Amino acid sequence: MNKMLSRTALAAISIAFAGEAMAVEWNVSVWGKRRAFTEHVEKLAELVSEKTDGEFTMNISYGGLSKNTENLDGISIGAFEMAQFCAGYHRDKNPSITVLELPFIGVKTLEEEVAVSHAIYEHPAVKEDLARWNAMPLMTSPMPQYNLVGTGDPRDTLASFDGMRVRATGGIGKAFEMVGAVPTSVTSSEAYNAMESGVVDTVAFAPHAHLSFRTIDQAEWWTTNLNPGTVNCPIVVNTDAYEALSDEHREALDSSVEESIEHYLDNYAELLGKWESILDEKGVKRVEFSEEELAEFRKTAADPAREQWIEDMSAQGLPAQELYDLVMSTLEETRSGN
Repeated sequence: MNKMLSRTALAAISIAFAGEAMAVEWNVSVWGKRRAFTEHVEKLAELVSEKTDGEFTMNISYGGLSKNTENLDGISIGAFEMAQFCAGYHRDKNPSITVLELPFIGVKTLEEEVAVSHAIYEHPAVKEDLARWNAMPLMTSPMPQYNLVGTGDPRDTLASFDGMRVRATGGIGKAFEMVGAVPTSVTSSEAYNAMESGVVDTVAFAPHAHLSFRTIDQAEWWTTNLNPGTVNCPIVVNTDAYEALSDEHREALDSSVEESIEHYLDNYAELLGKWESILDEKGVKRVEFSEEELAEFRKTAADPAREQWIEDMSAQGLPAQELYDLVMSTLEETRSGN
């Protein structure tokens, strides 16, 4: 009887340890605070936990694990299992993705941004590029076109950009540089202080970031239709951590991406609906550029930036023209499908 009880007890302990071994917790490195930009990560964690009955959970850290400019490095050494980063923060670390940050590539909606981003992430050259950091792309963080907030006299012509100090990264920064502005790539978390101290005159962000990082609180004016481009910010996972997942947990993760993106899009649409009233509330003047000025901006910035990017990336051994063409063909297919 005692032997039988002992066997039963050992079996119970074994089952308990087996259950504990099945539990998986991933650390996720993002930054700032919870906002529209991170809602898909929050939704992903919620869905994965639900689908696995709490066996697979995600601990989302807002700045506690790494600087936003070092998230890809953290992924590479397995310091955490998932992270968000923006390509423009370190173009040399992820050159293939920077095709999505070229100015004036023509993306008009967040749905189009999702389509072109995910198409690029699936390209073998991009997967190989990120594999250098032991990273796998999971999903994008789609953002609308950037626009400026600024202080002082409104910059409402290209000529007025000459000498303008602007917080802008990646291809957007290059675009402003081509029309005489002086871009600086301070991180989003540093943008408010840079504006407050006069290090920059203007800040280029999507609406949610102007709210989240409080640059709107200093703004005297906002460009409504400049739309020079946006930055691309993937969510990536550590390859080893992904491959170590059970089939059930991997399926829970992969199958939750689409719903997480849909949640993000719905949430962002709600925010954009409030944006105009926020401008009114804060007394921010709207600056609208003429079509002539916009056409000149595109001519000055878009073509040279694209040609230079293709030349530079080709020299690095990337199929640059192929990647650019993939963006264009995906845009065409997405629009024809709608």
